[in-house]
Amino acid sequence: MSECTLRIGFAGTPEFAAAHLRALIEARFNIEVVLSQPDRPAGRGKKLMASPVKTLALEHLLPILQPETLKDPDTQELLRNYQLDVLVVVAYGLLLPQPVLDIPRLGCINVHASLLPKWRGAAPVQRAIEAGDSQTGVCIMQMEAGLDTGPVLYSAACDIKPTTTAGTLFTELENIGPTALIHALENLEALQTKAKPQEHSASTYASKISKEEAFVDFTESAIQIDRKIRAFHPFPVTYTSAAGERIRIHAASPIISDNKHPAGTVLAIDKSGILVQCGNGALRLEQVQLPNAKVLLVRDILNNPKQPFNVGMRLGRPLTA
Repeated sequence: MSECTLRIGFAGTPEFAAAHLRALIEARFNIEVVLSQPDRPAGRGKKLMASPVKTLALEHLLPILQPETLKDPDTQELLRNYQLDVLVVVAYGLLLPQPVLDIPRLGCINVHASLLPKWRGAAPVQRAIEAGDSQTGVCIMQMEAGLDTGPVLYSAACDIKPTTTAGTLFTELENIGPTALIHALENLEALQTKAKPQEHSASTYASKISKEEAFVDFTESAIQIDRKIRAFHPFPVTYTSAAGERIRIHAASPIISDNKHPAGTVLAIDKSGILVQCGNGALRLEQVQLPNAKVLLVRDILNNPKQPFNVGMRLGRPLTA
């Protein structure tokens, strides 16, 4: 049981944030109020769905606020009424204006999924994999008006392996992040007195992932494409086309190859996968998804008479991307 007596507010939205809130609840921290984004339409029926953070808060009978914005003076006054010592922010998705940053006695702290100052911004997990980084982690940062620019109070690192995907990395960060957050909260005032500013000149920016980026350009190297496939899995998932059909690529492996065929040429097809020429090297597509079909290993689709792959064909952009 934690001995921390801080009055804590928590602001977050997706499952990554819920993992941190769950850890605080299990450690018996004093959660006075939870903020999450308003319910959004989701699924085929586009029904309004509560966020993972809201769902967890309701399960534990925690007060919850879902403002459209934190710029509203009435919302700010409502937050002041909770007399918070600190507001913990994890993947909340709304801007915290200066009046809100000033409300808690000890300010607001953020759990950021990178080793700051590297990969400030919306998609640090995906961009670290895409860039070929060998290490990442989480930082507990004192928030200020700038985007992820505040001093780091505490950090924890983990490795990025050659097979790491965004999905598996989020899972790993969900394991180490809550432990780092609990340590920071239990030692918050001491850590704040020792906090050092970030080295802003060393910062990099992790822009938001767009579906348009998910197209695989086979003129790039096999290693670069493999990184993108792993960075964009499980969302938005990279894609190419075969015989005009959109094909989603869920798993692949880069292969050393000195073939000189045009980029995108299918070099070989067997149970191990579909070997495709790249700008440098080749890529073996191992797990793909045909239109309106399940995700399958290549060996499980080769006997399908409707499978579109042939040796010598060129993979490229679908007619409707």
